[in-house]
Amino acid sequence: MAIQHVSLREANQHLSKYIEMAAQGSEIIVTKRGRPMARIAPIEASGQMSDAQKSALERSRARMRKGYSLGGEQFDRETAHAR
Repeated sequence: MAIQHVSLREANQHLSKYIEMAAQGSEIIVTKRGRPMARIAPIEASGQMSDAQKSALERSRARMRKGYSLGGEQFDRETAHAR
């Protein structure tokens, strides 16, 4: 895997070029004033989630199904817009 360092300005001006390079296997380190700030890298195992990711997704979905109580009472649209 090739590693290339580019400035933030360069990455900003040519982001699609660096995304394409990452998709082809390169790793790009984005620097700001010479200091590494971010990495653009190819995604490992495209489309595959780890067990931890699957577990986190299921917990999130279960929480969304349950809903969040914000307190107060429920009302309909007409009540909300009544004057």
